[in-house]
Amino acid sequence: MSAIVQTGLLAARAGRGTLRIPVFAVMNLVQPLLWLLLFGQLFTRVVEIPGFSSGGGSYLEFITPGVVMMTAMFGAAWAGTGFVEDAERGVLDRELASPASRGAMQVASLAWFSVVSVVQALFVLGVAWLCGARFDGGLTGVLVMLVAVVLLTCVFAALSNAVALLTRQQQALIGVSQLLTIPLMFLSSAVMDTQLSASWVETAAKYNPFDWAVVAGREALSGATDWGVVWGRLGLLAALVVVMTWLATGAFRAYQRSS
Repeated sequence: MSAIVQTGLLAARAGRGTLRIPVFAVMNLVQPLLWLLLFGQLFTRVVEIPGFSSGGGSYLEFITPGVVMMTAMFGAAWAGTGFVEDAERGVLDRELASPASRGAMQVASLAWFSVVSVVQALFVLGVAWLCGARFDGGLTGVLVMLVAVVLLTCVFAALSNAVALLTRQQQALIGVSQLLTIPLMFLSSAVMDTQLSASWVETAAKYNPFDWAVVAGREALSGATDWGVVWGRLGLLAALVVVMTWLATGAFRAYQRSS
């Protein structure tokens, strides 16, 4: 059986596990809606602050790419839950003893969470459009933003999977997820222009993979896209995906040694 077929079958298994509990699927759509509407209403007049780089658009248009990426990052941070549950039930040990490759097991998880993130992103964009947001980047901008969504999802899903395999504990996974995602969100331009923040926040955002995705998505959706910035950020994310996937796949060996 080829690695592609293995990946497809394992991704389908992950999808069935998610869809068997519809409440999680519903929450995955409700949560970004709350982010979008609450933040969008609370900070409507922020664009009136001198120096705010909204490009002349509304705050809703500014925050939409941020909410899309926040949803992708927070959702991907829970990817390791599947490995923790499989380890507790003994399923993971049987999979590791099967002909399935470690790479296929890892990529299947990333693929499924990428699908979920893309659906959420389209949902957020649809709600934003209904609320009056308009994006001059058109279909090309949306497609490029979805590429950023997939890359960001893979980075954090791989990280989550690595933590799950190394710790085998749901509590540790939750702790690490909270420790990383919340600071990364606020050290970015997701909800506020970093030019209006302290200088150290603006500096930190330059090295923040979450902000790379936000900037790439926002630039792609804008009418005056700086494609050099977009491709630069996407390139950094792609390189990080390769590194994180390699590390997460290697975590299977650590898991087996500690069994």
